[in-house]
Amino acid sequence: MESSAASPGSDEKRLAELGYKQSLNRVWSGFSNFAISFTIISILAGCFTTYGQAWNNGGPIAISIGWPLISIPILIIGFCMSELVSAYPTAGGIYWWAGKLGGPIWAWFTGWFNLIGLVAVVASVDYACATFLNVVLGLYEVSILGINFGDEVHILQEVFLLFALILILHTSVNIKRTHLLALVNSVSVWWHVIGVAAIVIVLIVVPDTHQSFSFVFGHRINNSGFSDGMYWFYVLPLGFLLTQYTITGFDASAHISEETHGASTAAAKGVWRSIFYSALIGWIVLLAITFAVTNVDGANEALGFAPTLLVEALGSGWGKFVLIISVIGQLFCGAACLTSASRMCYAFSRDRGFGKRMSAKLSTVNSDRVPIYAVLAMAMAALIITLPALKGNGENVPFAFFAVVSITVIGLYIAYVIPIFLRWRKGNDFELGPWNNGRKYKWMNLFATFWVGLITIIFCLPFTPLAVPWNDEFTWQSFNYAPLTVGVVILLAWIGWMTTARKHFTGQTREIELDEEIGEPPAVGPAAP
Repeated sequence: MESSAASPGSDEKRLAELGYKQSLNRVWSGFSNFAISFTIISILAGCFTTYGQAWNNGGPIAISIGWPLISIPILIIGFCMSELVSAYPTAGGIYWWAGKLGGPIWAWFTGWFNLIGLVAVVASVDYACATFLNVVLGLYEVSILGINFGDEVHILQEVFLLFALILILHTSVNIKRTHLLALVNSVSVWWHVIGVAAIVIVLIVVPDTHQSFSFVFGHRINNSGFSDGMYWFYVLPLGFLLTQYTITGFDASAHISEETHGASTAAAKGVWRSIFYSALIGWIVLLAITFAVTNVDGANEALGFAPTLLVEALGSGWGKFVLIISVIGQLFCGAACLTSASRMCYAFSRDRGFGKRMSAKLSTVNSDRVPIYAVLAMAMAALIITLPALKGNGENVPFAFFAVVSITVIGLYIAYVIPIFLRWRKGNDFELGPWNNGRKYKWMNLFATFWVGLITIIFCLPFTPLAVPWNDEFTWQSFNYAPLTVGVVILLAWIGWMTTARKHFTGQTREIELDEEIGEPPAVGPAAP
């Protein structure tokens, strides 16, 4: 249920009612708001970069049937979040909702889960982009400044170098004016739509033969190393990481709500529409890829690595074409991820989530009203969390990448579900926004809470027998350090809360009170672009 678009000035009025002044430029349209979440979900990124996860853990069934099935609970989570952002359209988004509905301690832990998830999504998207770019450069046998991308020497080091360069590029884009970011994300939507259409046509027309319907919708593969007896209850659920990881990051529509016109309605639509269209278009792409994979033995040897499968099915020329489209889509995605992460960091620091001194720095905006220090902090954190990817096994498989992917899913979805649970607990006392779920919230919010608990357990599990600690062949290189990382974040957040945060962190620092405290007048409307 929804109302008409907000009248001019109503966004600023609603923001003031929530306790904040208009510090960021409100220049994003409803389409731009949808575009950033659609870009972060990026079917040209997740569908390609984690295709191998589903191929090895379940096979075609995990892709053709698993994708639409897992998309349904994600969409329900999106509907629950749409209702919340409609009621509370602030850049803080998730942690702010938790604080409003449950109190400061809920906001504190939600904020830290959201932060680690957003840092991990920046890291995983940019690292995957670097991996694909390395493949493209290798296909063209590029050799520059003593680095030969055409050989198989120092692959992990070359990928990490490309990752760092891509991160620098995205940082540079994000410290520019917000008008540029809105334009980039709008272009990204059309790139994803047209690019996907081109890829699907190529995958239908170019291959001489295609797989059968029964193979795509009925064939099982288990390359995990675990026994076939564990297929249905252990191996196949690991393959669901493809869907759960790809369709994430849609909280960006909430984080950009303070920069969006008609945010109470537009940001709510941006959340659920980005999920729906990504699920639909992503399924088409995945089916096209799977129908084109006719060399199953070769695909198994390549561990389902999408670039290898595409080149095998299409040949070098068309394979390069598809990979270049994917790489550019991933570049758009990474830039949008850093935008979302920086806005959340900005909002959390505005509410003194990092202590008084550091928060003052991270919440600073430059002359273009861009939170520049928050951008730099999130980029640096993404670089640090990816350092373990410099090490891999003898086949140059950076297991750390899949751990970062798990951290993304665990961190973000736990952050998503905390305010969803609190909204359910609030019941009919919850003050509805113009877009809401009506009475359906009762079962939707409970289901969302159950689902996130289930996937959190699944993605904390070892991906390979080599990662099982009591296995004689256990190696730390294969270890899924996602639960360890998330556990450390919980521990540090708890220590921070018990020692200092509970004394100063209230979940929200009303900026009018801040203005009175530091002797500044309340802020007026947004600055001219």
